[in-house]
Amino acid sequence: MKVQIRYFASVREALSSSGETVETKVQTLAALRDELIARGGAHAIALARGKAVRMALDQVMSDEAAALHEGCEVAFFPPVTGG
Repeated sequence: MKVQIRYFASVREALSSSGETVETKVQTLAALRDELIARGGAHAIALARGKAVRMALDQVMSDEAAALHEGCEVAFFPPVTGG
């Protein structure tokens, strides 16, 4: 399935990207995060387990068990985001 990913604040800065569209077979936010971490490099650092990262699914704050669906939007951001 295709998933739109958006990165905000320090996560965006670390990845030098505000977002991307990925093709994935994973079913949950946790699995998507792990898939991105497995890329290594900046993704592994910015999204590392043990690092405080919040997630939203279709603009609703969600926990890692939330189920992904075709065309959904996932956002990753630090716990405190300035504006």
